[in-house]
Amino acid sequence: MSNPIIAWFRQDLRLHDNPALNAAAQTNQPILPVYILDDKNSEQWKMGAASRWWLHHSLQQLNLSLDNNLCLEAGDAKEVLQKLIDETKADSVYWNRCYEPWRIKRDSEIKKQLNSNGIEAKSFNGSLLYEPHTALKADGTPYKVFTPFYKKGCLAKPLQPNEPQAIPDNLNYFEHQSLSLEELDLMPEIPWYRDMEEAWQPGEQGAQKRLHIFLENGVNDYKVGRNFPAQENISRLSPHLHFGEISPNQVWCESKTYIDAENQEDIECFHSELGWREFSNNLLYYFPDIPRQNLQKKFDAFPWRNDQAALQCWQQGQTGYPIVDAGMRELWQTGYMHNRVRMIVGSFLVKNLLLHWHHGEDWFWDTLLDADLANNSASWQWIAGCGADAAPYFRIFNPVTQGQKFDKEGVYVRQYVPEISALPDKFIHNPWEAGEDILSEAGITLGKTYPEPIVDLKESRERALAAFKQLSN
Repeated sequence: MSNPIIAWFRQDLRLHDNPALNAAAQTNQPILPVYILDDKNSEQWKMGAASRWWLHHSLQQLNLSLDNNLCLEAGDAKEVLQKLIDETKADSVYWNRCYEPWRIKRDSEIKKQLNSNGIEAKSFNGSLLYEPHTALKADGTPYKVFTPFYKKGCLAKPLQPNEPQAIPDNLNYFEHQSLSLEELDLMPEIPWYRDMEEAWQPGEQGAQKRLHIFLENGVNDYKVGRNFPAQENISRLSPHLHFGEISPNQVWCESKTYIDAENQEDIECFHSELGWREFSNNLLYYFPDIPRQNLQKKFDAFPWRNDQAALQCWQQGQTGYPIVDAGMRELWQTGYMHNRVRMIVGSFLVKNLLLHWHHGEDWFWDTLLDADLANNSASWQWIAGCGADAAPYFRIFNPVTQGQKFDKEGVYVRQYVPEISALPDKFIHNPWEAGEDILSEAGITLGKTYPEPIVDLKESRERALAAFKQLSN
């Protein structure tokens, strides 16, 4: 038997449209599929608890797709790969590129090490529609505003998203000893994930199923409907895309086949959301400090407050503002939060509570199934006003009016804040304005069965405006 080639799976846990796997298959060498849980090089950005739960199930599905030939390893990827090469006499390692700073640094070192030892190392684009170096301004500098990035850096280029590649039909696997999935120790000790098991199907088949459910039932009216958290006009593809169970090429090209005269604007809007994912990765690539450093340096002097009690109320969905609390509870129960509500809870944290965006970033990192370093960093900087193309400082989402506009009948709030579900629609987003008779009839005692607002909206808005104005003085 000829020497094997290592196909190193990372954030590309799929067989369809997998450039590295396809290239490996074309060599006609036996393939050793490998996944390495590298918590050493990731350091502070190792996966949070929700992501690890997802990864466990995604690897389980990938292994089945590979006829139980997936080799699982844990440790420093540089050392693990060298060990596998020594044990199997592999002469090549192929992988699809990732764009987090720590991965770029590690992968560059690995490629250099392998090449110096006479091992072929090849990397491919399996994660983005447009790699960062292909989506620059005419002067060669990166975009900091989304619209020109998307329209000029992406859509205006003759290079359009590639047609997805089929699964190779000549996969010949190299058998090798592996850790068991349980030995990776990805599952939480406390089974808080029961609701997630009901709501999600990790893996490539689940990703394909989710895409088709969206395209058949949710994409029509997406442009407007995606703002209403009780409606099904959202794709819920973000965790599948993050783990690479489906490629953006597949999503883009498949959704194009659904375009008709009535939904063209909806699908174009959906494509622009894929564009925001590209933009976030572009920002992280060219500004690798954005997970912790303000892109706009004037924000380094921002007078953030330190209030652990308020932070805990926000994390636990006990702020007294129903749509904020519904969003935070949806996150805890399902590992996901509707995008409109993400903006509302984010604005509440950084503007009404004046708590550092790092707190939100860290909480989302641990609790989101789709926790993605590029999206998480860019989005929190956007809502805080300190990032690229950021929301203006005076844009402070009012959780009451947002709730009344996008959850008018309180369907979303009642699902996740059931203790106030008996309130009439008029007061479902502002229970403190209901009279004692109405509260009593609904079985609510503010401060006991449901919290009173932890901050006054008008006062906290004025406080935030004053703080933001200090930066421009």
